[in-house]
Amino acid sequence: MSRREQRTITPHHVLRADSVGLFPMAESAEDKELFWVDPEQRAIFPLDDFSVSHSLAKTIRRDRFEVTVDQDFDAVIAHCAAPAKDRENTWINEEIRRLYRELFDMGFVHTIECRRAGRLVGGLYGVALRGAFFGESMFHLETDASKVALAHLVARLRAGGFSLLDTQFMTTHLASLGAIEISRAVYHQALEQALTVIADFYVWPPDQRVTGAQTLAALRDEANFSGF
Repeated sequence: MSRREQRTITPHHVLRADSVGLFPMAESAEDKELFWVDPEQRAIFPLDDFSVSHSLAKTIRRDRFEVTVDQDFDAVIAHCAAPAKDRENTWINEEIRRLYRELFDMGFVHTIECRRAGRLVGGLYGVALRGAFFGESMFHLETDASKVALAHLVARLRAGGFSLLDTQFMTTHLASLGAIEISRAVYHQALEQALTVIADFYVWPPDQRVTGAQTLAALRDEANFSGF
């Protein structure tokens, strides 16, 4: 279900929309308008059953990438909006960039960045609202970079007491990382419960280096490590 949005949207509109299960999109990066979406089927990552393969666990443990938090929003969203091999265009237009930049400045949007030899090679961004994290987009320029960013995010959310990681629409890539689909009704129930939770995205301070070993330890209690 969607509705073309003609009025000027503010960051507070986005937060209100997130709280009731809606999110804004554009038809393309060049489109100047936004519309609200509330999918019949919603993709989420179960925080208590996040699957990490043996090979990915090795990559995380060896700290192949330098992982940081909230260091370069503009670069992350620019990469997420750029064409890639699996997509010629994205829904991230200039209005999305403006809104989420303002939400970043307000402390609601967060990024996870993966660098190698100082170069940004992967990452993601999303909105944290009480016990819910609304994943917006991710990218990778090197193998496993987005997977490592996601694992660090899930570990942080689990440690911080979050209960919901929303990832909007299901894709083949997200399914390969362990995302599942739930109905709109079930999602709204999970969202309502998550908004009663007081969670802490900065359970690990943003200037604190979180190692791969710490990330795996945070995931180990309930996560599923294939061959780990």
